[in-house]
Amino acid sequence: MRYWLFKSEPSTWSWDDQVKKGDKGEEWDGVRNYQARNFMREMEVGDRGFYYHSQTEKAVVGIVEVMNAAHPDSTTDDERWECVDIKAVAPVERPVTLDMIKEDPRLGEMVLVKNSRLSVQPVTETEWKIVCELAGVKA
Repeated sequence: MRYWLFKSEPSTWSWDDQVKKGDKGEEWDGVRNYQARNFMREMEVGDRGFYYHSQTEKAVVGIVEVMNAAHPDSTTDDERWECVDIKAVAPVERPVTLDMIKEDPRLGEMVLVKNSRLSVQPVTETEWKIVCELAGVKA
């Protein structure tokens, strides 16, 4: 299993919106960055991810699971763009803010710290465990 981080502006698609989709899940569509798309191409069904609210909140607020491997993005006819489907697994007990992540020396190499603009990014197993610990959830 691999780990990821999915970023969304809550005003566009929030954690609550994701939760409302239930087990049906939702496409993680609209990504128009080659590096983020390539990360989605690496994902496998069952991989886990942090759901991160960007913009005002800047915090990990939930955990999601990849339900379907990369496939054409339904929001465009351009064959270059693909997406995965994800479903909400659980909210975190305590949101983990970007400031908390930046202040923890164990997370200094996390992609979120180094390239905070990337909307889909990998998370190492060690980083996953640390953020889960900070969030009050079992890794």
